[in-house]
Amino acid sequence: MSDIKKPILVFGATGQQGGSVTTALLKTGWSVRAIVRDTGSAKSVALRDAGVELVQGTLADTTTIQRAMESTHGVFSVQPSSPGGELSDEDEVRYGISIADLANDTGVEHLIYSSGGAVGDKPTGMGHFDSKAQIEAHIRTLPIASTIVRPATFMEMLVLPGFGLEEGRLNFFAKPDQSMQLLAVEDIGKFVAAIFADRARFAGKTFEIASDTVTGRDMETLFTKAAGRPITYSRFSDAVLAANPFLDRLTALLDQGPLAGHADLNALRKINPEMQSFATWLAGSGRTSFEQALGTGGAWQYNNA
Repeated sequence: MSDIKKPILVFGATGQQGGSVTTALLKTGWSVRAIVRDTGSAKSVALRDAGVELVQGTLADTTTIQRAMESTHGVFSVQPSSPGGELSDEDEVRYGISIADLANDTGVEHLIYSSGGAVGDKPTGMGHFDSKAQIEAHIRTLPIASTIVRPATFMEMLVLPGFGLEEGRLNFFAKPDQSMQLLAVEDIGKFVAAIFADRARFAGKTFEIASDTVTGRDMETLFTKAAGRPITYSRFSDAVLAANPFLDRLTALLDQGPLAGHADLNALRKINPEMQSFATWLAGSGRTSFEQALGTGGAWQYNNA
């Protein structure tokens, strides 16, 4: 078991993944230190009120990051991806490698890097995923104890504006009878906290993390039940895919296999016994977002960080 008295440095603590990790670490007794750009923002203040030690800095502030890593047990590393518009693919690679190098040089005991579910041995042709493969490859050359997790498609993505829920339908990547794995963002933190708690077991491992496997018809059934009225499901139309090359490539990656997900759900449930099914998520932490999506139109937007 790891030394829980030392803090964990979390990147992206005001975002989805880092926020989930911070919550889970605090719940399990870890001290958390977080790099934030603005210590006065509402999200940063909420972190401080929860007991998080804030360090003001950016991904480019190597001196600040190195100081923040001193005396820590571990580092959770995640970077914004290019679809979010904050960083280019080249920026993501540079910062991901820099954080790993700094953790190694500072003597951090355990580095956990959050990659992507479609990342594998072969390039995908999408910078969004291939950038993460480059970071993974670099981490494996370092002597630091490290674990790489590859999150599946977030359940939260299904209730973003632009997928048609406000019109009583859902359009997504899968064909009606095609399976794909999904991950509740809340579960990311629980997996990561369990990994930090047992470095000896997880050091050197790379594996996908997911919470459930569903088909398009499953989504239709579960959304219909949750809404109390029919929600029809269909794959993105050819016209939509032709107009959006990013969606088109993601859909192709699902057909080709990488984006479908290959996580061992039974093994993951032993790591995180509270792992949520899609139905459980929809009835619980995803309920508010789902209800908002039913009444909110708007353009599609995406940031998987």
